[in-house]
Amino acid sequence: MLHCGRMESQNGGIQPYGHSARQRMRDPCGAGTEQNGGAQLSGSATCTGLNRDTGHGSAEAMEGLPAVALTAVLKPSEALPPESLPVRGYDFDHGLDHHALLRSFLTTGFQATSFGQAVREIHRMIDAKLEPLGEVAEEENHADLNPCQRPPTGCTIFLGYTSNLISSGIRETIRYLVQHNMVDVLVTTAGGVEEDLIKCLAPTYIGDFSLRGKELRQSGINRIGNLLVPNDNYCKFEDWLMPILDQMVAEQDTESIKWTPSKMIARLGKEINNPESVYYWAQKNNIPVLSPALTDGSLGDMIFFHSYKKPGLVLDIVEDLRLINTQAMFAKKTGMIILGGGLVKHHIANANLMVYADASLVFPLLVAETFVPRASTFTSDKQHD
Repeated sequence: MLHCGRMESQNGGIQPYGHSARQRMRDPCGAGTEQNGGAQLSGSATCTGLNRDTGHGSAEAMEGLPAVALTAVLKPSEALPPESLPVRGYDFDHGLDHHALLRSFLTTGFQATSFGQAVREIHRMIDAKLEPLGEVAEEENHADLNPCQRPPTGCTIFLGYTSNLISSGIRETIRYLVQHNMVDVLVTTAGGVEEDLIKCLAPTYIGDFSLRGKELRQSGINRIGNLLVPNDNYCKFEDWLMPILDQMVAEQDTESIKWTPSKMIARLGKEINNPESVYYWAQKNNIPVLSPALTDGSLGDMIFFHSYKKPGLVLDIVEDLRLINTQAMFAKKTGMIILGGGLVKHHIANANLMVYADASLVFPLLVAETFVPRASTFTSDKQHD
């Protein structure tokens, strides 16, 4: 390693120039270079006579340089792909423009570039979704096979998310997309359903990641990351849910209704009758919500307790499997936005978009850069309560 005015020896000592027993040589720029047993230490990789335009050096300048250096250090560059973008971040000297700041992420590098690529991909989904379908041939019209009542579009957009995002403020971003008919199919976990409904009955609070679970448990408080949910919220949920389960069993027995997880979620969204709820808007806009593990959570506990009081409720998961598969099979194009992993990721086939970042930070920005500026292009008679 070269330093200005001194050189480190191999044993860690400092030797002034001119006092080394090793053979020394000078490159064409005059930078000190030390040669010892075939290993070369050079202060500059640019001052070697290498022609920047041709990638070749003059014979005089290259003479005496080790072949390994010429091969490894001075290898000429090949042309980059024509779509390569130069790295450039946002210049705050131009003032504060949040839209321009987010656009600059594409050329910022690292995860910021992944965000920019995600914005571009979602715009492709929206463009395809808004394309006119034109006349559909009778043999291509699978309305009789598709149990979903939503009209087809140029791109069926699947949105999957884990329960913690509904527990957090990302719930409002998801609700916006569903309310304005911007997505077509939702996939979530049991917690992703019940936490939305519970929030309509009582609030969730900001806490701290470091709060001790044992002490919270003794106080009747549940912690979700740095969010706090009083146990009373789940008691209110039970009081609200039990009469609905009674009615579902009665309708199953007297009207031969065949319940599925998605039909149950739609029913709960209708019963909650609250425009702050994701599932209120999902049932209003005929957006199916798939939750193949609907019993894995507080909702499952309530169904279990209810089965002793009034047994007989049946949820057909196979019918929902047909529902989600037909959405993909008969779609002209599909787009997938997946927040989180595990069940929701695996249940949505052929994912088109993966953003590896903290969804609580990135997803609202992603929606702000894609769906929100084009909100007027999404129309629905049911989006206003």
